[in-house]
Amino acid sequence: MAATQGRTEAALARFLPAAETIPQRLHDAMRYATLGGGKRVRPLLVFAAGELAGADAGRLDVAACAVELIHAYSLVHDDLPCMDDDVLRRGRPTCHVEYDEPTALLVGDSLQTLAFELLASQPLGERQLEMITLLAHASGSRGMAGGQAIDLASVGKPLEQVELELMHALKTGALIRAAVLLGALAGAPLSDNERLQLDRFAKRAGLLFQVVDDILDCTASTATLGKTAGKDEAADKPTYVALLGLERARAYADELRSDALAALACFGQRADRLIQLADFICHRLF
Repeated sequence: MAATQGRTEAALARFLPAAETIPQRLHDAMRYATLGGGKRVRPLLVFAAGELAGADAGRLDVAACAVELIHAYSLVHDDLPCMDDDVLRRGRPTCHVEYDEPTALLVGDSLQTLAFELLASQPLGERQLEMITLLAHASGSRGMAGGQAIDLASVGKPLEQVELELMHALKTGALIRAAVLLGALAGAPLSDNERLQLDRFAKRAGLLFQVVDDILDCTASTATLGKTAGKDEAADKPTYVALLGLERARAYADELRSDALAALACFGQRADRLIQLADFICHRLF
């Protein structure tokens, strides 16, 4: 994990515009929002799925950075006062606090477009167009942005579990699913069944990530999380803990982990990295 996180950090630093490039303030803020923090779960998933498919490491650098740039942009926009209105991210002031709101808005816009510039401009093989389409779908109104819209509209409203799962399948799960599939698409083609099972794993892992996030929001400290703890409850947002209670939410996380691992059975030892990441997502403390 440390090696892949370090590799991703170096690749992001290389692909982002230099801080001294005009306009300097915008490029400095883009680097501030992207570098020097985060678990890099999505790049880790890209590399793990890419290893399963025998993908070239250079291609995986591009795919990992593209999905992480989308994630970084989403965090910058989520933290804005018009969205979740947060002042702390990854243990540092959020982008709009460190700079200003207009700059933060442009940072998000610029990180998003840079992600697609990377996927379109680097040599990624014959399935490059499919990779671009996949990330675009996962990022837009039928993916992450759509999930955020549902989340904002659901504040103070009780949701059934099926509604909550739909929201998070879009808001959080779509980009995690894209990370797994992008890694696989960068390598040798999988059989139809292998791709089906990998997609099943990716969907369960995405939902697992959100359930654990909800648990940590009410059990971990701000210092541990690097962001404001207890914010979802304070904002009366729908969460798995609010719906199920803490112990049932933990049991559901264990169930999702088991489902995710079962989907990888057809790959044998080729899926060891993905198995380890599913365990990390389930048992992480931040």
